[in-house]
Amino acid sequence: MPTIFTHAVVPLAVAAAAGGARISPKLAAAGAVFAILPDADVAGFALGIEYADEWGHRGATHSIAFAGICAGGLALVWREARSLTAFLFLTFAMASHGLLDTLTSGGLGAALWWPWDNTRIFAPYTPIRVSPIGLNFFSARGLATLMSELKWVWLPCLAFALAGWGVRRAIRTHAA
Repeated sequence: MPTIFTHAVVPLAVAAAAGGARISPKLAAAGAVFAILPDADVAGFALGIEYADEWGHRGATHSIAFAGICAGGLALVWREARSLTAFLFLTFAMASHGLLDTLTSGGLGAALWWPWDNTRIFAPYTPIRVSPIGLNFFSARGLATLMSELKWVWLPCLAFALAGWGVRRAIRTHAA
């Protein structure tokens, strides 16, 4: 899995590219939290849930359907999440977690198509180093993971955010 920092970067980059008029700072923050939440499934280890189980790590909580269910649930209790844009953004934010996990070099893959298919899958290309868990993160392997994420996630997200900002600025300038 990528680090939690990297999972949060993806929806923040999308929000920055779209601008605050489309995705408010509160919604962007909710998206960052949504992008991190699927890894709460590691609590299942303490409850005896095995990694490869349907509700194990990278299982149902990493699926696109689960992301949509969570976005819909939040819309029931939070007015700011009730627009189609907010729903799609929050669904994408959480789904991006499983999608990023399919790009990593380890683990079991992600059950993106749960509940229709519980198969754990990887992308055809897996350039992101899998992150060590716990205190092992503070090691040479953890640093290598961060460098991998910088190259494959952070820099492309920065470019995407800047491109969105540039397009919005050009539109405003042209309109004036």
